[in-house]
Order: sequence, then structure tokens, then C-alpha cells
Amino acid sequence: MTPQNIPVNAYETPGAFVIVAPFPAVKEDDVSVELTDGEVRFWAELRSSGPREYVIHEWEYGGYERSVPIPPTFGAGVEASLTNGQLVVRVLSGDFTSEQKIHPNGG
Repeated sequence: MTPQNIPVNAYETPGAFVIVAPFPAVKEDDVSVELTDGEVRFWAELRSSGPREYVIHEWEYGGYERSVPIPPTFGAGVEASLTNGQLVVRVLSGDFTSEQKIHPNGG
């Protein structure tokens, strides 16, 4: 399955560039967040995808991916949490120091 390019909302606070995205039906260990110079990428693998004959099929289950460019004043670090199907990624303010790859909530 090709990962879905999911929608996001993003805003700046004094300490972080915050990205919020819907990530339904996945667990913390399924989600990865990677910070590189100028960009943050996050994705989740599909846990199970049994064949179904849908009567109505308006959204896909799992297999999510998205890259978001970050403003130049952010990149010192990255934090993430996954709660109730919502992924929140915080890219910390400050200069980029190194690439980082994490899972939400320390998972």
C-alpha cells in the first residue's frame, strides 16, 4: 500500500514549530518522526489491512506519511506525542544541530 499524504495544521509558538496531524488506528511504536535540516518527516506503518468489500469507502486505514518544511529559526530538536489518533510534532526553536529520529511519547 502506498502511504497516504495526510493533512496537517501547523503554527509557531515562542519555543517550537508545532505540527498536528490525524493518525488514526496506529500505536506509538508504529509512528516514526525524523528531523533533518529544514524539514520534518513523519510516517506510520499499516498494522493490518484485511481485505474488505466496502459499501462506502471514503478514507484509508493506515499507511501515513508527510514531510513538512520548517522555518529557518527552528530545528534544535524534535518531540512528538500521539494521543487519541492525533500526532503532535514539536520542532524546537534554535539552530539545527543534527538529524534525529524518534517515536512519539518516547516509544
